[in-house]
Amino acid sequence: MFKEFKEFITGGNVIEFAVAVIMAGAIGTVVKGFVSNIVMPVVGMFTGGVSFADKKYVLSEAVADAAGKVTTPENAIMYGAWIDSIINLIIVGFVMFMMIRAYNKMKKKEEEAAPAGPSQEDLLAEIRDLLAKK
Repeated sequence: MFKEFKEFITGGNVIEFAVAVIMAGAIGTVVKGFVSNIVMPVVGMFTGGVSFADKKYVLSEAVADAAGKVTTPENAIMYGAWIDSIINLIIVGFVMFMMIRAYNKMKKKEEEAAPAGPSQEDLLAEIRDLLAKK
């Protein structure tokens, strides 16, 4: 069992998967930065200077003591951050779509360029002829 696990964990698919997960995390950070720092300010400009990241629906206000120290934090639904997440999802989905589309086109060209081998009938006829010679 240990030998099988060792073969599995050192196999190419696991290593490729690990690299893909790490790259996805890095790409996710880049996309989040792109949406938060580039896309959302442009969207805010078209909506009259509204910043979606700060949009929230307050359920209960923060409670502060006499010294101004917050004793109970604000409870709010941060729907602006959710809108940012939806835009992140759309951008990542579009990028993945474009990558898969390009991959499929490349794969299709390779399949078209591959030379066609002999047909099944040709192979069977060749086997028949070889057997007949014996």
